[in-house]
Amino acid sequence: MYFVYAIKSELKDWIYVGISNDIERRLKQHNAGYNRSTKPYRPFKLIYKEQLPDRIAARAREKYLKSTVGKRFLRSLL
Repeated sequence: MYFVYAIKSELKDWIYVGISNDIERRLKQHNAGYNRSTKPYRPFKLIYKEQLPDRIAARAREKYLKSTVGKRFLRSLL
């Protein structure tokens, strides 16, 4: 089981979309600064998650959410 998730920086107007099999662990890693791409934007809060059956489906959904249409959808949730 995989999850697609979106986190939003609490300080800046920035949304990150990723996939993981453990969202809680992954969010802790982002907030601890383990990721080069998200480190300057921390702290984060989880704004969206979606459970998918396998990594292939999760990757396809992640690509959609990273697109312009997907980002518009995520911003509409805020």
